[in-house]
Amino acid sequence: MRHTVAESPTANTGAMDAWLQSRANVRERRGLTRRAGASGCEDAGTMLDLASNDYLGLSRDSRLTAAAVAAVEQFGSGARASRVVTGTLPAHEFLEEKLCTLTGAASALVFSSGYLANLGILGSLGGPGTLLILDAHVHASLLDAARLSRSPVVTVSHSDLEDVERALKSRSQPRAVVVVESLYSVLGDSANLMELAALCAMYDAWLLVDEAHGIGVAGSGRGAVHAAGLAGAPHVVVTATLSKALGAQGGAVLGSAALRDHLVNTARPFIFDTALAPASAAAAARAAQIIAAEPELATRLQDNAATLADLCGIGRSQGAVQSIPMATADDAVAAAARLRAAGVLVGCFRPPSVPDGVSRLRLTARADLTHGQMVHAARLIRAVLQEQPARNLEHGGMSRNGNNI
Repeated sequence: MRHTVAESPTANTGAMDAWLQSRANVRERRGLTRRAGASGCEDAGTMLDLASNDYLGLSRDSRLTAAAVAAVEQFGSGARASRVVTGTLPAHEFLEEKLCTLTGAASALVFSSGYLANLGILGSLGGPGTLLILDAHVHASLLDAARLSRSPVVTVSHSDLEDVERALKSRSQPRAVVVVESLYSVLGDSANLMELAALCAMYDAWLLVDEAHGIGVAGSGRGAVHAAGLAGAPHVVVTATLSKALGAQGGAVLGSAALRDHLVNTARPFIFDTALAPASAAAAARAAQIIAAEPELATRLQDNAATLADLCGIGRSQGAVQSIPMATADDAVAAAARLRAAGVLVGCFRPPSVPDGVSRLRLTARADLTHGQMVHAARLIRAVLQEQPARNLEHGGMSRNGNNI
């Protein structure tokens, strides 16, 4: 039987359109609507940016932009193919070399984003014979990777070593991967990497550490894994983003040469994705060189973070991001809007990015900001919070212990 196409290509989309509108209405009602329009560009030079992930201020460093321009002139604007076809360029190999030099890793493999690096590593290590043990507060990319890996998954209480050991000890699978972040940007705490690595060695498991918020920040910029003396440990795997402290774009998996070879042959986000653009690769490589040569950048970042936390009267986070808990998502959004009107951009964590009850303002203390800028920002933040409903003060804002929940 011959089937005819409806006269109007949109004639049968009414139900889907209605569903999309209903979901939009729910988000609006709950105060969860997000918009991806350009922001901040029109305010360049006038707004104090405490919202971005540019921890060391390298995204606008002339040395990175010069490296990016040179790469475009030499290799073109794109890699043109997957790394396993013709997409691997000298810029990618140079970046992997410099990442190893910075972190002490034996080998590195670059992906086109940190998200894809996490998908790639767990997809390649996972499967029915591998138990994934995830800390309750790991990033969404790791949660998605675990779901896609076809692995059995256990979620353990946040930073609970006993819970991790129970999961390792009782497993029936021949392989296991414990998945944590080195620094948790929402709660502001860090993983006990030495104890976790010891547990994994005892129970013949891998430890996967997401250093998205650690490299460039912890351990004189070389990362928390390096600071813990675990760089190059054969059972410790690191994932990283190149879009935060390194001021560029992309992601990487750092580990043994054997692991790199396994990823090249099995990681779908690597095999089936066009390689990272050469400009981003070159910029990230230059950033890795700068961070290794200038540990004072990480020191300046830590000093600014301590100043901001102290002047805002909040508990000090160990990372670049300082945060102030808010009672509700609406309160967080309102405070962020008032600060923007006052000339300060701050981040706003709220569901579904974080669980209910964890809404908070996100303050990034960058290395390229001055002490005076920290003082100015803290004064405005305190003034805005004092205008907020009293429940926020009870919930943790303006409290010495309010950064930990």
